[in-house]
Amino acid sequence: GFVNLVFGYLNAFHPEKRIRVLNTGNSGDTTNELLERWQRDVLGLKPDYVNLMIGINDCWRPFKRLIADEMKVDVEKYARNLEKLVDQTLLQVKGMTLMTPYFIHPSRDDTMRAAMDEYRAAMKQVAAQKGVPCFDTQEKFDAALRHLHPYMFAGDCVHPYAGGHLMLARTWLEGVNLW
Repeated sequence: GFVNLVFGYLNAFHPEKRIRVLNTGNSGDTTNELLERWQRDVLGLKPDYVNLMIGINDCWRPFKRLIADEMKVDVEKYARNLEKLVDQTLLQVKGMTLMTPYFIHPSRDDTMRAAMDEYRAAMKQVAAQKGVPCFDTQEKFDAALRHLHPYMFAGDCVHPYAGGHLMLARTWLEGVNLW
């Protein structure tokens, strides 16, 4: 995915920085599951920097009925979970970045897209409150969707093909501006 593309870019064009990238993301996680494993799978590795992109499953899984009612993460709980993750992380790292959840669909009137925009806004608000850089992946996809059909990036608007992963990698790389 996009993390591997970022790692490849950093090794190819910035070998002198000797950056090691670890992807500890679990497909299907919501912020509930991530909170349960955050200390062990992320902070326990003693990273210098952490990038967090989470929220698609918090929003998407209830739409697809892939989650029990008691496990649903509404936008308010999502924001509270993000605050906990950011607070725990900022105490232990040199820096942190966030990447917004996205729904690769051009119409803001689409029910799922409108819901995802609420989760995206919640992340941006938490980032602003905590002073953490937040890179808006949806803005990047929206710019491309003025020219290309969403299926060029993902068949289901959520799980990206190679071009979608490249868009995510580009969003992070431009955001951190290493060059």
